[in-house]
Order: sequence, then C-alpha cells, then structure tokens
Amino acid sequence: MENQTWSGDILLLEGLKVTPQSSIPVFILLFLVYIFIMVSNIGLTVLISVERSLHQPMYLLSCNLNINDVFGATAILPRLISDIFTESAERYITYMGCVLQAFFFHLHIGTYLSVLMIMAFDRYIAICKPLQYSNIMTNKMVLKLSVFAWGVIILLVGILIGLTARLSRCRSMISNPFCDNASLFKLSCENVLINNIYGLGYTVVLLGSSLGSTMLTYLKIAMVCVTSKNRALNSRALQTCSTHLTVYLIMMISGFSFVALHRFPELSEQRKVASIVIMLVPPALNTVIYGLQIKQIRQKIVALFNHNKMCLLKADS
Repeated sequence: MENQTWSGDILLLEGLKVTPQSSIPVFILLFLVYIFIMVSNIGLTVLISVERSLHQPMYLLSCNLNINDVFGATAILPRLISDIFTESAERYITYMGCVLQAFFFHLHIGTYLSVLMIMAFDRYIAICKPLQYSNIMTNKMVLKLSVFAWGVIILLVGILIGLTARLSRCRSMISNPFCDNASLFKLSCENVLINNIYGLGYTVVLLGSSLGSTMLTYLKIAMVCVTSKNRALNSRALQTCSTHLTVYLIMMISGFSFVALHRFPELSEQRKVASIVIMLVPPALNTVIYGLQIKQIRQKIVALFNHNKMCLLKADS
C-alpha cells in the first residue's frame, strides 16, 4: 500500500480524538464557539456597514478580517464538529473536498496576515502623516488594498494547493483534525521536493514580509510618539495600535506554532491542538478585541443594546 498508487477518491480523516465521555462537552464547546464566531463577525460587519460614522478606513479594512473569519470557520468547523459523534474509522472525506478545505484553510491564514499588514500601513499614515491621511486613505485606496490583500493570497495559495493536487497518492489517511497542504502531500510517495521548496518559500515570504513591514511600521510610529508632545496623538496611537498589535500577535503566535510543529512528527498531538487553536482563538477574539477596545465601535454596540432594551420595555408596557 505504501508504494502503490492510491486511485480512490475517498480519504479517511482523523478528526478530533475524544473519548465517549468528553464528546458531548467538546461538541457543545466547539458549537458555541462557532456560533459566537459567526454571529459576532457578521454582526460587526453589518454594524460597520450601516453606521456611516464607522465608514473610516480602519473599520472598513477590519471588515476584511470579519469576512475572512466567517469563511475560514465555515470551511473547517462544521465538519470538525459533526465528526465528533462519528466513529474514527468512518470519518470519510472526498479528495476534492479535502483539497477545498486545505485551500480555504491556507487562504484564511494568508489573508489574515496580508490584511493585518495593510492595517498597519493605515495606522502608519494616520499617525505619522495625519494631514495627508484623508488624501491617501480614500475609499478607492481602501478598496485597492483590500483587493490586493485577497488577490495575492488567492494566487499564492492556489499555486501551493495546485502543486499538491498534481501528486499521485499511495495513502488515504489524513492524520490531522482537518485537511491542510502538508497533510495532503504526505499522502503521496512521489518526490515532494518542489512542494517543500515552494511551501517553505511561501511561508518565509508571507511571515517575513508580515513581520518586517509591521515591525518597521511600529518602529516609525514609536519614533513619532516619542518625539511628539501631543498627548491626544499619543493616546490615539496607543489605543488603535494596541488593538491591531494584540490581534496580530495572537495570529502570529498561533501561526508560528502550527508551522513549526509540522516539522516535528513526534509532536503530532501538539500540532493537532495548535491547528484547532488557530481556527478558534483568533476568529473568536478578533471581534471581542475590536468591539471592546475601539471606543467608537463600543459606543455603537452599547447604543444599539440600549435602543433594543427601550423597544422591549415599550412593548411590554
């Protein structure tokens, strides 16, 4: 089996390893987190869309994160949750379904980093060049940056998954909670040197450009804040940058852990935990951080709840 070509279209997905006693609590936890991710991200996107006062570049760019979280969570979590009550030997998935899941997983991670890069650029312009901000960060520029962030990653991930999809298969077991590129090319007994080179290059370019641009941006922002005696400017910089930096660090730590653990087969269980964390924690915390940290969004959410509360009281009376 190891040295023969596997022509079947059905793969066996390992999924989550849970005991019968813990299956219900795990199901409830993952289901509630998934519902929270969907409701909070869609809700925040709708709020920013309908409130004209929130039609600012920073908030419009953050909608990319919300939409990305919805797509990423929907591609992975429903299948992961439904497999909890399925016997390990019966967690089948089609090869094409596995390829699509891997594509959307890597698209989710890559888009997250690319959007956070352009959000760092937005903060740089807002703080370091405030007088030119409205001329540079127009709605047209926001649209161009958003299309660029998505388009580049779609192209790069398409090549990444395409190189893997061309390989023949001699195995049928995905040793991961869900499909990703590394799990897919491990099904092949062919030479995967090209896949490893491109995958490593893709990872280095993405993480390197993300880290480099963000560090450079925040270094320049810090220099402006240190030399400036404008307390209002420094306060605004601290508020908006701390929000962006918190989301960025959560994503980078999760991503680094997942990528690094893939290089150590003996740490397979830790890698599986990291793969679940990267799909749960950043999407769930993203809206919480932006909703509670940014004053304008927090005020709108409070005003909305107060309005609904008043409507309910009037209805009862």
